[in-house]
Amino acid sequence: MTEEFASRVSITSKSGLNAIYPSHDPEMISFTGGFPDASLFPTKELGDSFQNVISGKQTPFQYQIGEESEPLRNQISQLLAADGTQVDASKIMVTQGAQQGLDLVAKLLINKGDGLVVEGPTYIGALAAFDAYEPTYYTVGMEEDGMNLVDLKKILIQQHVKLIYTIPDFQNPTGTVMSLAKRKQLVELANRYDVLLLEDAPYRWLRYEGESLPTLKSLDTQDRVIQLGSFSKILAPALRLGWLTAGNDLFERLQELKGGSDLETSSLMIQTVDYYLTHYDLNEHLGKLQKSYQVKRNAMMNAMERYLPDFAHYTKPQGGFFTWLTVPEDLDLEKVQNNQLKPSFHVMMIPSTNLFPDKTHRNGARISFSNVTLSQIDLGIQRLSNGLSSGYQKRSV
Repeated sequence: MTEEFASRVSITSKSGLNAIYPSHDPEMISFTGGFPDASLFPTKELGDSFQNVISGKQTPFQYQIGEESEPLRNQISQLLAADGTQVDASKIMVTQGAQQGLDLVAKLLINKGDGLVVEGPTYIGALAAFDAYEPTYYTVGMEEDGMNLVDLKKILIQQHVKLIYTIPDFQNPTGTVMSLAKRKQLVELANRYDVLLLEDAPYRWLRYEGESLPTLKSLDTQDRVIQLGSFSKILAPALRLGWLTAGNDLFERLQELKGGSDLETSSLMIQTVDYYLTHYDLNEHLGKLQKSYQVKRNAMMNAMERYLPDFAHYTKPQGGFFTWLTVPEDLDLEKVQNNQLKPSFHVMMIPSTNLFPDKTHRNGARISFSNVTLSQIDLGIQRLSNGLSSGYQKRSV
C-alpha cells in the first residue's frame, strides 16, 4: 500500500514531532513540549464565555460561513494596534492555530525545489509543515541578537529564495530576540531581493524583562510580511485559534486556500474567545502569565547555573518558553538521550537533530520550562547534568 502514498508522506513521517508528546514513564521529567502551564488557563472565564455563547439567542451550531469572525477579527486588530502593529480587521484571517497558517503560506508559495530560508535551529512544527511541499532549504545560523544577516545576504545574492521564515521574539527553540537593527535590516533585505517574510509570533506577549521591540509587520513597507499569531500560548491550546495577516493579494489567495481546506474555523471557538475578550481583562491575564513564567524561567536559569557541567552552555531568554542547550560538537545529544537520559535518569528534552532541515546537527537541545513545576525544574536539571556527564565520559572512552 505504501507505494500508493504521495511522496510527501515519507518526508513528513520523519519530522520528529512525536518527540514533544508526554512520556508514559511516571518518573519522567519532560522538558520537551512547548506546552503552557494548564494551571494558568482562565478556565472559569472561558467556561462562562462558552456557556453564554451556546445559550444565546442565535444557534452557534450551524455553519457560519461569512462574517462570523468579524467581531473577533476586530478584537485581534485592536490587540495588534496596542502592540504597535496597525492591521485592518479585513486583512486578518482566523486560523486553526498558527500551525494552519504555516501550512497555508507554504501551500501558497512553495513549489518543489523553491528556496526557503529558515533559522538554524528552528521550530520543529514549521519544518513539519514546510517539508510536505519539498522546498530547497537554506539554513541561517542564530546569533545572540537573531539570525546571522551576513550569511543571509550571501544566500540571497547567490540563490533564488521565495520566503524567509523567522521567529523574532523569543525564538523557538533558542529563546533569542532579534535586535531592532536586524529587524530593520531584514525588511530592507527582503525589499531589495524581492523575498517574502513569514513572521511567527506566538510568544510575542510573553516577555518577562526588557523592552518590547517593533514587529516585522509594523516595519513592513512593501506588504512583504505575513504575520502569524496564536491564542494557544496566551489563553489555551485546545481552542485551536490563531490568526494570519498579509497584504491584499496574498491575503485573498490565502483565504481561497483556507476555504478549500476547512471551509471555516470553529465558530463556537471564535465566538467564545470574542466573548472572553469583550467581558474579561486580557491584559490582567497576561500579567499573571508573565509573572508565573518569569518565576519558572528564573528557576531554570538558577538550576542550570548550579548543576550543569562546564562543557554545557545555555541561552538566557527574556521571554517565551525555551532555553537552548549546547555541548561540544562530538557529543550526540540524541544518542545521549536515548542511551542515558531517558532510561537511566528519567529526563527528556528535544535534541537538535529534528530542529534543522538537514538533521545533521546533534550537539544542541531545546529545553522548555513552561509546563513543569519548580521542583521538577530543579530535580530535572540535576538529572540532566548527571546524564550529560555520563554521556560525555562514555564519549571520551
